[in-house]
Amino acid sequence: MNKFKKIGLTALAASLVSVSAHAGEMSVAGSASMNVEGYSGEDMNAGSGFSMGNQLTFSGSGELDNGMTVSLSFILDQGDDTAIATAPFDSHSVKVSSDTLGTLTLAGEGGSSAASSIDGTAAGDIWDTFDGARGAVTAVAVSDSGPGDNSLFYTLPSIMDGLDINLSYQPQGSNRESGNGWGVTYTGIEGLTAKYATTDEVGTTTALSGDQTVYNVSYAIGPVTATVSNSDFDVTTVASDQETSSYALSYTVSDELSITYGAETIEKGGTGTTDAEYEVISASYTTGGMTLSAAMKDAENVAHGTNKNQDFEYWTLGASFAF
Repeated sequence: MNKFKKIGLTALAASLVSVSAHAGEMSVAGSASMNVEGYSGEDMNAGSGFSMGNQLTFSGSGELDNGMTVSLSFILDQGDDTAIATAPFDSHSVKVSSDTLGTLTLAGEGGSSAASSIDGTAAGDIWDTFDGARGAVTAVAVSDSGPGDNSLFYTLPSIMDGLDINLSYQPQGSNRESGNGWGVTYTGIEGLTAKYATTDEVGTTTALSGDQTVYNVSYAIGPVTATVSNSDFDVTTVASDQETSSYALSYTVSDELSITYGAETIEKGGTGTTDAEYEVISASYTTGGMTLSAAMKDAENVAHGTNKNQDFEYWTLGASFAF
C-alpha cells in the first residue's frame, strides 16, 4: 500500500472515530424486583414459586447537524423469545424525529401496529396471566394485528393541542399482502384520554386476513379513574373472530397507595362457545423508590368451555426497586 493510501485511510478512520464520539450517549436503565405467585384450580395445584426481574433497556440518542434526533433502543431480557436467533435481545428499534417531520420508528423486533399499540385492556391484560397450557386445557390468548419484525410506525407532528395521529406499515411478506393502520389519541379535555385505531390483519391466507379495530377511553375525576376498552379482531374465517372487552376502576387513596378492580371478557366467533371471563383486584404502595404490590385474579372458561377444569385462580405478591 502506498503512502497516499495510508494517509487517506488514516484520515478516514480518525474522522469516523470523531463522528461516533460526538454522536450521542448510550445509557442503561433497569430495575430490580422480587415476586412470589401461585396458581390453583379444579385440575391444577401449582403451588407457589419465586421469580425476579431481569430486564435491561439500552438506549441512546444524538442530534444531527440538520436538527433531527436519532435514537436507538434495545432490551436485554433473559428467557424472552428463546426460539429466535437474537435471544436474549428483545424489542430493538431505531427512531428518527423532528418537530416539523414527526417521528418515524423502524422496529427490528417487537413492532406495534396502530391498533396493537393501544390494545392493552382496561384491566391490564388479565388473560395474559392464564393463556397457554393450564393443566389439561390450553387457555385462549388475545389475537392482534402486531406486525412483528422490521415494521414502521409514524407519529405525525402536532396538528392541534391534545390530538396525536399515528400510522403503521407492515411490509409485504411471503404469501401475504402489506398491512396499513392509523390511530388517533385525544387528550384535549381535562381528565379524559380517548384512543381509537384500526389496522389491517395480514394473514398467510385470505381466510385469515381482515382487520383489528380498537378503542380505549379513560376519565379521571378526583381520586377515581374509570376506563373502558374494546378490541374487535375480524377476519374472513368467522371461527377466528374475537372480541375482547374490558373495564377497570382505580382509586388513589393517597400519593403512595392505589387500589384497582377490573374485568375482561373474550368472545369467540362462531356459535356454541362460552365467553372466557376474568377479574382482578390489585393494590400497590410506593415509598422511597420501592413499590409493594399484591393481586388476586380469577379466570373462568379459559378455553371457551364450561368444564370446571377451565376455571383458575392466581395470586401474586411483589416488590420492585427503582435506582
